[in-house]
Amino acid sequence: MEDNHLQGCLARVRGILPSLKSAESRVARYILQNPDQIIHLSITELAEFAQSAEATIFRLCKRLGYGGYQAFKISLASDLVKPLQNIHQEITPDDTLLTIAAKVFQSNMEALQDTLTLVDERSLEKAVQTLHQATRIEFYGLGGSAPIAMDAYHKFIRVGIPCIALTDSHMQVISARLLQPGAVVFAISHSGSNIDIVQALITARQAGAVTICLTNYPKSPVTKESDICLLSSSRESHYRSEAMSSRIAQLSIIDTLFVGVSLLRRDILLENLQKIREVIALKRY
Repeated sequence: MEDNHLQGCLARVRGILPSLKSAESRVARYILQNPDQIIHLSITELAEFAQSAEATIFRLCKRLGYGGYQAFKISLASDLVKPLQNIHQEITPDDTLLTIAAKVFQSNMEALQDTLTLVDERSLEKAVQTLHQATRIEFYGLGGSAPIAMDAYHKFIRVGIPCIALTDSHMQVISARLLQPGAVVFAISHSGSNIDIVQALITARQAGAVTICLTNYPKSPVTKESDICLLSSSRESHYRSEAMSSRIAQLSIIDTLFVGVSLLRRDILLENLQKIREVIALKRY
């Protein structure tokens, strides 16, 4: 992929921040805090402001996927030119409920927008094909990621592939150990650093299953144990954790995968939907 076609510059910086060493981390934090200033700085000036070396900045640009500092600045500039004004602000105790609603909605829209820039079409296509061909799908999520796993199960049960959502760490590793080749484990972990989720993926791989992860951090431990990695993005504020605002982005990725698989299994989906409507109708007045 050409450098000048890379999008989501700031989202990429946020994504790799936890995995950076101190010098690169200092530069990354300065970029996130002063994006409007960066596009007007030479690499020498940025090195001075960030109290770092030019070589460190160049390494960071390469780590982000750019050929050099100029390519990075071009991508950053396109990131800053938005058709809609960014009105993201911190929620304050004096805000009215309507103002809070506006800020929460804006935060969610930004999470979706940032995540869309991180979507890799090849990874998405590979995930859709892998799920379509799976003999069984197991969705794993713990804590705040558990509802995402349940939502995925709620959708994919309709496409005619045996699937389940497991939100208990013991059941995850037990089930992973009993999987057969052809099965797929789809793990959701915002931080990508949950020990239990990583262990479940390792166990699933040893059993011959294909592993997919959905996370905010591309350099996290969970990605090392995943055959396919899908990324989401979000921002943290005083009253909403980063994980909270990432949920809507992760749900949208799940929706995209479901629609993609559904198009490949249209006849089965339509038949199953009719069966579901018939049985659910009996539970309504």
